Amino acid sequence: MTHAAARRTALAAQGFAAARPATPPTRRTLLRVLEHTRLLQLDSVSAVVRAHYAPVFSRIGAYDRALLDEMAWADTARRPRQLIEYWAHEAALLPVEDWPLMRWRMAKYRHGRWNGMRQVLERNPGLADDVLGVVKEFGPSTAGEIERHLELDRPRAKDNWGWNFSDTKVVCEALFAAGELTVPKRVGFQRHYDRTENVIPATVLSREVDEADAVRELVRRAATAHGVGTETDLRDYYRLHRSQTEPAIADLLDAGELERVTVAGWDKPAYRHASARTPRTVRGAALLCPFDPLIFFRDRTERLFDFHYRIEIYTPEHKRVHGYYVFPFLLDGELVARVDLRAERGTGRLLAPGVFAEPGHATARVANALAGALREMADWLELETVELGEKGDLATLLRREIA
Repeated sequence: MTHAAARRTALAAQGFAAARPATPPTRRTLLRVLEHTRLLQLDSVSAVVRAHYAPVFSRIGAYDRALLDEMAWADTARRPRQLIEYWAHEAALLPVEDWPLMRWRMAKYRHGRWNGMRQVLERNPGLADDVLGVVKEFGPSTAGEIERHLELDRPRAKDNWGWNFSDTKVVCEALFAAGELTVPKRVGFQRHYDRTENVIPATVLSREVDEADAVRELVRRAATAHGVGTETDLRDYYRLHRSQTEPAIADLLDAGELERVTVAGWDKPAYRHASARTPRTVRGAALLCPFDPLIFFRDRTERLFDFHYRIEIYTPEHKRVHGYYVFPFLLDGELVARVDLRAERGTGRLLAPGVFAEPGHATARVANALAGALREMADWLELETVELGEKGDLATLLRREIA
């Protein structure tokens, strides 16, 4: 495959070659997006909009975010829950029916997901049972509510990212990782925990999938979401291990579901899914949040688009190159620019302190398309104005277009 063909294949697999809906998006529309992405990464940063909302907008345009909330955190007889949280590509929303494919990971995490968590469990040997007891008696609860029911004032442990969690919160997270608790709802993005059997449908909960079969299915889903990708691409999508993905890829090759291909300029073999399509062109514009599935594996982003991208949230401000929360800009199948964005809801402004073109793309065409994309995002977020800063080589052209 040529490099350009591989890029168009990847874009089509992620849903960027499909026409945007002509009517207001429905739950069915959002499910079609999930057929392409298979998951939506969750993140606490809300500089513009929570990370799981943005990839849907990038693919179909403005939609009612309450639709996605209902799919993930509401459950009625008429409209059953369709998404569930778990550790997939980091914390993510994934289809409820995919939950059994993570049982092997839950077993791996039964004594804690990281060392600090294991230490908390060891020094509080009865706390997990206490937490489960509270949830059983009182129903879905936050860690703080559970702590108050237990009348605890537990020490707090900081991890490397600076989170300041109480032991009760850590134990709640440990039980979530082990599959004993899950998240039926969020309020203000705060997790409410409940016993998994109260949330996952019995038909799904009863499914047992051994690790080899589950990993093969996850690799199949990753391959569908990639269109074409290397072993490391397929491995990263669900954060698998090479020892898991290589046998799964071999099985899928034997079954004819994958085919080995070479991509011009790639130094590793690639695998194309049998159902992948390669459109002649990919048209349209989209702003991509830092956690969009198209770009969240940075090595692949650089390989596909010749676009070096690193998130700078944790970089001291004076050392940032492009900004705090930077959205790459996709135009007609290429990443042509990047925009540092901030939604200032109190004043109704979408702020772009810095706007940077990729080499050769500081053009009126790019500025015009980006102005339209920013206006579309502002309207979706119910912000009145788009305001630009001075940073970046595209700022002057973009200011003219917006004016």
